[in-house]
Formats: sequence, structure tokens, C-alpha cells
Amino acid sequence: MTTFRIAPSILSADFARLGEEVRNVVSAGADIIHFDVMDNHYVPNLTIGPLVCQAIRPHVEVPIDVHLMVKPVDRIIPDFAKAGANIITFHPEASDHIDRSLQLIRDHGCKAGLVFNPATPLSYLEHVMDKIDMILIMSVNPGFGGQSFIPQALKKIAEARRLIDDSGRDILLEVDGGIKIDNIAAAAAAGADTFVAGSAIFGQPDYKAVIDAMRANLAKV
Repeated sequence: MTTFRIAPSILSADFARLGEEVRNVVSAGADIIHFDVMDNHYVPNLTIGPLVCQAIRPHVEVPIDVHLMVKPVDRIIPDFAKAGANIITFHPEASDHIDRSLQLIRDHGCKAGLVFNPATPLSYLEHVMDKIDMILIMSVNPGFGGQSFIPQALKKIAEARRLIDDSGRDILLEVDGGIKIDNIAAAAAAGADTFVAGSAIFGQPDYKAVIDAMRANLAKV
């Protein structure tokens, strides 16, 4: 029986009351807080850094999943680990030495993962599966919230699921981008077990109603 996890992205939250927002979404049933870090370099947007992670850490006990859309990544990894991150993922194109960056995350006590843009091949995983705790498939191009799900991502999710199953390792398979009530089941059927949703949750008046509806659709998979 697959354990499904809902990971609301605070990129879509009300930043004027972020502590309250993360408390409310966890009370509504969220399993993970997804934390999007953009540097206006690797992606054309600028968001939040370690101080914000440190600020929300006391408000929730669930894992904080930090998705680094920054280049280079190694300099900032220790800062997020110290700020309270539990999982840190990065894009292979943003690291000169992927194995070293993964090991750096683990050396700082966090789970490590790689993120794959719509056109990035999964072949980067070939020699580092022993250091991978999460694979994140982007179902939009990174940089901005509120984009529409790219259907081709379903094939990549299925391919990643095969790689995980073949490895025999306990690796989370996360999908991020355009996830909503009406398409979450398709992503789960393809093999995903962790679902990032931003505007689909934080853009609605009742977080619990949305998360409950997502879980109801996941239960049909």
C-alpha cells in the first residue's frame, strides 16, 4: 500500500502571515512543507532564503522539503540544513559535481534528492542512486507558480518509478507543477507518491477541503 504525501508549496502562501499559513495547512492535513528557493540566476525569479526557513521551522513539526533552484548549489546547502530543512533537492545542471553535492546534503543530516525539469533526462541518476532519497519530477518549467501541468511528465514519472523499483531503495517520488484535485490521481497512477501543490491549496479559502478532495482521489488509485 503506497503512502501518499501532500506537500503544499509556500510559494503560493500569504507571506505577510507565513507562520500562520504553515500552521493552518498542516492542521488541514499537509504531510510536508515544500520550500521553493529561486535565485534569479538559474531561474528567472527571486524568492526566499534560509532565514525564512529558520523562521517557519518552530511553527511546524512536519518535514520541510527545500527545492533549490539556484546555481551553484553547494554554498547554500549547509545554510538550509542549519535552518531546519529535512530534505534538500537540487537540479543536476546546477552542480559541477552531483555526487559531491548529494553527499554534502547527507553530511549535514538531511535527505538528498535530484530535480528533473521537463527536458532533463533521468540518466543523471545512473551513478548516484545510492545517495538519493527523493526524485522530484517537474511537471512545469521551474521559476514561477501557477503554471499548467505538462502531460509528458507522466511518462517521466513512470520511468522514474521503474528506476526506483529496480534499485530496491526507499526513495520518494515527488511531482511538482500544476498539481490539482483533478489530475493528482493520474500522477499517482504513473508512480508518484509525494505531491507538491501551491495555488491549488493556498489559493483556496478552505485548505482542508482541497487536501481532503486530493486524498479522496488518491484513494481511488
